[in-house]
Amino acid sequence: MNNFIKRTLTATVFVAVLLGCTYYNSIAFSILFFIITILGVHEFYTLSEKGGSKPQKLIGILISAVFFISNTLVCMGYIDPKLLVLTIPLLFLIFIIELYLKAKNPFKNIAFTILGIFYVALPFSLLNYINWNGGFYNYQLLFGIFFIIWSNDSGAYLVGSAIGKHKLFLRVSPGKTWEGSIGGAIISYGITFIISSWYTSIGRFEWIVIATLLIIFGTLGDLVKSIFKRSLNVKDSGNILPGHGGILDRFDSLIMGTPFVFTYLILEKLFA
Repeated sequence: MNNFIKRTLTATVFVAVLLGCTYYNSIAFSILFFIITILGVHEFYTLSEKGGSKPQKLIGILISAVFFISNTLVCMGYIDPKLLVLTIPLLFLIFIIELYLKAKNPFKNIAFTILGIFYVALPFSLLNYINWNGGFYNYQLLFGIFFIIWSNDSGAYLVGSAIGKHKLFLRVSPGKTWEGSIGGAIISYGITFIISSWYTSIGRFEWIVIATLLIIFGTLGDLVKSIFKRSLNVKDSGNILPGHGGILDRFDSLIMGTPFVFTYLILEKLFA
């Protein structure tokens, strides 16, 4: 199959499933992102193994699952937020388990096991709070985030391919340019202006702040993922999405941008 056709079909199905589940209800959204979380953590650990680490894959995936599910249930109102404290000891079980594995580099393995949870499971878990911003499930905020990220990524690629000359971060990603990044940002702000007219659960100023955070940290998230892959000499983080690579390839901007958007929304409520 032609690579362009493969990429187009994958992107169409990917977007349809992502938006469809997010729009349908909170259960569909949570199931989808639970699966994405598990696949993403597994993918991260598999990449880590290529660098010589031996993360505790099963334990890391189980803790990630518990972390995502517990935060989901908190957002849905099924459990008290105070019970999240029970997830803290789980992280320290990783240290204890490593005692019995007789590995040559135990703390390297511990570090990558915990890193997978924080880098992948934590941001995806925080999406629940963004979706439940205001105390009820509202797909609009996350839809807006998706559209802003996609417009920034696509705009940066198109503008960079057309007129890009000055490298943004040559050591990490030779293909990215300042022209592309600026073009992507301009297109994203244009999309944000339209979004703020459709999705009015938050004001236009809040949308602009969110867009700024996603443009900056989404781009940095792409670079972080790139430097991780380059350190391992791999092209894609995985092959689960034909023509598009893996989970980390598709969600790198969302992974890095989500904690900053979540923090802004919390602070905005505190100081409103």
